[in-house]
This record gives sequence, structure tokens and C-alpha cells, in this order.
Amino acid sequence: MKIFAAPLDTPEGPVCLPDGSWLCVEMGPARGCVTKISPDGKEIRKIVATGRPNGLAVDQDGTIWVAESKTPSLLKMSPNGDYDVWATGCEGEPFIFPNDLAFSTDGDLYMTDSGINTYELAPTGTIREDYASLSYDGRVYRINPNRREVEKLDTGILFTNGIAFDATGNLFVNETITGQVYRYPKTGKKIGPRTTFGNVRDPDGPPGWRGPDGMKFGIDGNLYCTVYGQGDVTVLDAHGNVRRRIPTLGKYPTNLAFGLPGDKRIYVTEVENGQIETHSTDTGGLPLYNGSGEIR
Repeated sequence: MKIFAAPLDTPEGPVCLPDGSWLCVEMGPARGCVTKISPDGKEIRKIVATGRPNGLAVDQDGTIWVAESKTPSLLKMSPNGDYDVWATGCEGEPFIFPNDLAFSTDGDLYMTDSGINTYELAPTGTIREDYASLSYDGRVYRINPNRREVEKLDTGILFTNGIAFDATGNLFVNETITGQVYRYPKTGKKIGPRTTFGNVRDPDGPPGWRGPDGMKFGIDGNLYCTVYGQGDVTVLDAHGNVRRRIPTLGKYPTNLAFGLPGDKRIYVTEVENGQIETHSTDTGGLPLYNGSGEIR
């Protein structure tokens, strides 16, 4: 393992761009911005402050889509940092905590909403000790960027967090409170009912807030999931079984991404040390869709 980029203020949402440079967000109140990092990790530049950005996705035109949690909204941003508030809710119901983003095979953008206000969950900046007894209404949304449509697909999840698509286009979403990873079979435009795929919580892990965060699929068919508070990336095989756990340098990994084709490393955002770490794997990343139905 190595440190790729530091210092970063509560980093999340890493995205590798076609030229080898990186985007991420810095969620800390002193920054609250979308950040660009050079291919060698040495140059870190704030693009623009938006409040408390969380998830990122980049489409075929280089447009950056941002899940903004401070003023709950979906932002549409140009590479130079100009942005518009693209959506704030669905059919009159406001977003609560936009979290993570991923494009599907058909060009739609999918977003998780954790279902609890950040100020209720962490009123002093630290997650409340009674977090397990709070009320969560985690949601999954499908967004059509061309028609500007937002559709709620699921609700009632206990802190919806990471989101990813497998090689056949099935949707995967996780639930931080329980450690569950859910699978939604996808046929055309239809998203099937939620089923349990696996669980990433280590039975011998530490107490407190601990559960799945951002995740991505490898070409090997395995799902690589950061586990916040557990200090690892847990790898689930195609049947949802724990294949291995990759320890991170800090206890609070938030998300990960694979590098360019041929780069068999995962790049992990970690907030305890404020950095992006790299960890060697035996696979590259499953290519991501970019909103046009094509992969990048």
C-alpha cells in the first residue's frame, strides 16, 4: 500500500479521468469542494466549493455530476467548476442526504440518498452514539439527464450508501447500518425487487458506526467495498461471500476507484489520515458507464 495524494480534508468520491488525473470531493467544512489531482498525485487543486459534496460521476461530455449533501441536491458541473442545481427532489419530495452516484448501461444516472439529515446524524460533527435508534428513510433514485426526470425506485433503507453496476447491468446498493449489500436485477428499464447479496461487516470488528461505503466491481467479477469504521476494503465474490479483506492505513475508508486500464490497483479515499491510498490487486476495474450507454 502507498499514499497517492495528501493532505485531503475528509475525501470521498474518487473518479479517474481518461488522462490519468483524478477528481474527488473534500467534505470537511473548511473545504467542502470538488478537487482535482494530477496523475502523479502531487498537485491538488480545488475546483469549486459547493458545501458538502459527496458522490461524483462523470459523463461522456466531461460533465461532473455531484451529490451535494449540505443543501441536498444534484449538481451539474463543468470541468472548470461552473455548476447548476439540477434537482432537489422527486415529485415534490425533497432529497435528504444525496450520497453516491453511478451511470447505468442505458445512460441513466442512479443516486443513493441516505435518508437522514447530516445535522441530525452528527449534530456536533461526530456521529451520535444512539445512531442505531434513529429514523432512516434511505432511498434509491433513477435520473434521466436528457428528460430531466427523477424517479424513486426504493425507500426505507437504513442509510443507503455505495452504488455500483456489475458486468451484466445489475444494480447493487449497500446499507451502512446493517452491513448489507443489496442486488436489484435489471432487465431493460425494469429494476427488480431488492434482494440480499452479501454482508461486509466483520463479526469480530470494532463497535460503533461501521458499515459499507463506496464500492466498485473489478474485472474479476468481485465487488470491492470500503467498510467505514472497520478499516478495510472487503471483497465479495460473485455469490456474495467474503473473499478477502484488504486493510487500509486508516480506520475510515469512504470510497474507492480503479485506475486506468492495466492499472491493477484500487485508489481508496480515507478520512482518518486525509489521503488517497493505493492497494495492489490482481485485477483491473470493471469499466464504468458514462451516460451514453458506452463505457470509459
